[in-house]
Amino acid sequence: MPLNFELPDHMDLPSIEEHVLDEWKKNDTFQKSLKLSEGRPHYTFYDGPPFATGLPHYGHILAGTIKDVVTRYAHQTGHYVERRFGWDTHGLPVEFEVDKALGIKGPADVYEMGIGKYNDECRSIVMRYATEWKQTVERMGRWIDFDNDYKTLYPSFMESEWWVFSELFKKGLVYQGVKVMPYSTGCATPLSNFEAGQNYKDVPDPAAFVAFPLVDQPNRRLIAWTTTPWTLPSNLALCVHPDLDYVALKPKDSDVENVVLESAVKSLYKKAGDYTIVEKFKGSTLKGKKYVPPFSYFESLDTGKFYHVLNGTFVTTDQGTGVVHQAPYFGEIDFATCLENNVITKDMKMICPVDEKGCFTSEVTDFSGQYVKDADKHILKNLKDRGLLVKQESCVHSYPFCWRSDTPLLYKAVPSWFIRVESIIPQLLENNEQTYWVPSFVKDKRFANWLRDARDWAVSRNRFWGTPINLWVSEDMEEIVCPASIGELEKLTGAKIDDIHRQHIDHLTIPSKMGKGDLKRVTQVFDCWFESGSMPYASQHYPFENTEKFESNFPADFIAEGIDQTRGWFYTLLVLSTALFGKPPFKNLICNGLVLASDGAKMSKRKKNYPDPMEIFHKYGADPLRLYLINSPVVRGDNLRFREEGVKEVVKDVFLPWFNAYRFFLQSVRRYQNAHGSDFQIVPHKIENIMDKWILSFTNSLVKFVHAEMKLYRLYTVVGPLTKYFDALTNCYIRLNRPRLKGETESKEDHEAALSTLGHVLVIITKLMAPFTPFFSEYLWKTMKIFTSHSEDESIHFSMLPTAEEQYIDGEVERRVSAMRSVIDIVRVLRERKNLGVRYPLPEVVVVNRNQEFLDDIETLKSYILSECNVKSLVASGDKEKYGVLLKPNIQFKELAARLKSNQKDVTAYLKTKVSQDELAQLLDVGKLTIGDNYVTTEEVSVYKLIINPLLC
Repeated sequence: MPLNFELPDHMDLPSIEEHVLDEWKKNDTFQKSLKLSEGRPHYTFYDGPPFATGLPHYGHILAGTIKDVVTRYAHQTGHYVERRFGWDTHGLPVEFEVDKALGIKGPADVYEMGIGKYNDECRSIVMRYATEWKQTVERMGRWIDFDNDYKTLYPSFMESEWWVFSELFKKGLVYQGVKVMPYSTGCATPLSNFEAGQNYKDVPDPAAFVAFPLVDQPNRRLIAWTTTPWTLPSNLALCVHPDLDYVALKPKDSDVENVVLESAVKSLYKKAGDYTIVEKFKGSTLKGKKYVPPFSYFESLDTGKFYHVLNGTFVTTDQGTGVVHQAPYFGEIDFATCLENNVITKDMKMICPVDEKGCFTSEVTDFSGQYVKDADKHILKNLKDRGLLVKQESCVHSYPFCWRSDTPLLYKAVPSWFIRVESIIPQLLENNEQTYWVPSFVKDKRFANWLRDARDWAVSRNRFWGTPINLWVSEDMEEIVCPASIGELEKLTGAKIDDIHRQHIDHLTIPSKMGKGDLKRVTQVFDCWFESGSMPYASQHYPFENTEKFESNFPADFIAEGIDQTRGWFYTLLVLSTALFGKPPFKNLICNGLVLASDGAKMSKRKKNYPDPMEIFHKYGADPLRLYLINSPVVRGDNLRFREEGVKEVVKDVFLPWFNAYRFFLQSVRRYQNAHGSDFQIVPHKIENIMDKWILSFTNSLVKFVHAEMKLYRLYTVVGPLTKYFDALTNCYIRLNRPRLKGETESKEDHEAALSTLGHVLVIITKLMAPFTPFFSEYLWKTMKIFTSHSEDESIHFSMLPTAEEQYIDGEVERRVSAMRSVIDIVRVLRERKNLGVRYPLPEVVVVNRNQEFLDDIETLKSYILSECNVKSLVASGDKEKYGVLLKPNIQFKELAARLKSNQKDVTAYLKTKVSQDELAQLLDVGKLTIGDNYVTTEEVSVYKLIINPLLC
């Protein structure tokens, strides 16, 4: 009995995908695939956790597609691939949303509300958009386990973080210190240096030239230049370069002398006549001189070291006056310089009169309560009134903003807990070398450079919703206990603990073993980047559970995220893995670029400058979007300007020819069954036809290529040939073999051979495309499988990807057909350019090529060229002089030749009846003509092509 199957009328990709998705859900197909793969070698994949406080965007879809393609490929090449979704649930993104909703202005409001109630509010929104995330991820065809997910708020996850930190503490890699750090006043917490680098903006700031009179020479003033006037109340020193030349300038009509770097005079005075040089000297002569500070709020703390001129070689000549104002608790270099010169000491009280919201404290009496950036103008007016503001300008420069609150960051000294990263930089660089990145330049340049300049990592945050730092300390900080687990804390405190968020453990104390009273927990929580960097261990609750599973599968085989994670997740993963185990946390990494709006701007919901992803799914389908994204420069680390038209083109160029080939195959099978009254099975045999040999070889060479490139994680080289395959299949193989495939030849065996060949390569390519286009491949497989020996397979994703059938690969055949296709394609282009339709026969096509092998190849396939190009004869020659054209129209050559020989005017009259005036004007200026019995050429082949026009025929 002939096999029954449905013959589709048209292709509706979104509907097809929705149907397939429903089938997957109903049959629990993903979980079945995992169960079927149990016992296979493990392929370990780590999924970086996103926040569910915002909706997924194209960046997430891109990274998710890359992850899905690679893990599907791993599964279908014989591996067990656990794919667990993860959620980042702690940290600033959550707290910032709660603060906005509740009107929280600062930590005081939280304490008044109660940490427990505040954290309950945070918990209530962490999964705000979880449903939308799941819908989007599933609709894009990604297979990942949401039911067995991990969340950073799980006690098991948090306990593993404690273990990680305790291990670092035992290794001596943890310390408390005061460090000038980027500080977010919008979120009232310090940020890591890699967080500070995520959001720079070009902004205008005041550029002030401020006078600092010398104590022993009141009329002589050092002029410092600053773009942060708000730091002047905290000035403790000035710094000049010891080896550079400075000058004392006496302004016209003034008794004062202003000291600046000689090369910086023009920054202060535009005209030479505006000043007189009184003295010239090296910066070293200024060292130790005492000056009068612009503000005296902290004179009472002076131990005799404040308000002196220091020497420092960091002073530059490219900007400013060569005199640098030093506010050590508001600048990294200032802090280091003042510490080195004993202006400040590690045990002295910080002079940092700015609170957690960026406002001056009561110590700065003139500007108390003012936000420091707003206070700039008031400070400058104060200086101007007292004659200390020499000059004021505006300076546009790149300035860091908080990545979450979008408020300007202040560099401010903050007591923090640090991990010693600088001490392990050599190991970080060595471990980085052991990893494989695509693209490699991100690893070798961007990431390696970041590692070389790595700073100690401040992992503490002065916040509430996060994993509490597991340190209990005495009041004098001389006794510190770092519990490694919940059980250990229970033993130390005698309390039963189920949850270790702040409200549940802040009150717990540990008895001192040194007679220092009860130890209390430090108030900070971990930076959420510490949490995500702990993900490989915490997601498995290592080392408390899954010890053997984790250790046998670490490092991970694969991770992937965007290029912005070089300073985020990639970095924190490497730091913790290196510190804990001395090895990298992953083996292979794909780093994608950014997806931008079509105009190159950042995608913005407010500006509505990009289509909603769900609209693209509903309009074109997820598979075309997947192919569009991973067949773009973004997979090579470059940026992509998203174009909806690009997705539409993928439908036209890939899915339509693929569908048409599939439908034509089914039509041909139906004809076969109707003609012979029997079913049909795909069994390639008696492969004698050259085109059958070619498509089998071409397809299996593609299989071989895909496997080779996927082993190198080069999706950008794989997807292009895959998508172009369908043009070769439809416009070459099917087009040139249509009579055979339809059974219009006399031989039943030839009909079966052609049909089996087409069916066989369709099965191969459909399976090969499954990781890339999971929906459409599944849809085709439902019918294609009935013609194979795998008709019982429920899903194409349960089967292994095809391996190359070496017996079919024939390089010579592929070369010959490639030559043939190039000729056919050139003739098509020439016809299109000259509006000469393929239905109009031509007497001859001339192929000129210096490569004799190429000419021999096309001679062997001449019949296909003549048929496809609709020409009567083919001439293959290496003589460029004899044949100057590729295509000759069927014009009346003899008549034209005779007229050309006899009378040019007659030719003009003749041509007027055949061509337009513009074409005629060009034809009359072709230069020297060579006339033959059946051809006409000129000295320039390109000019002759003007004659190739249907109007001349």
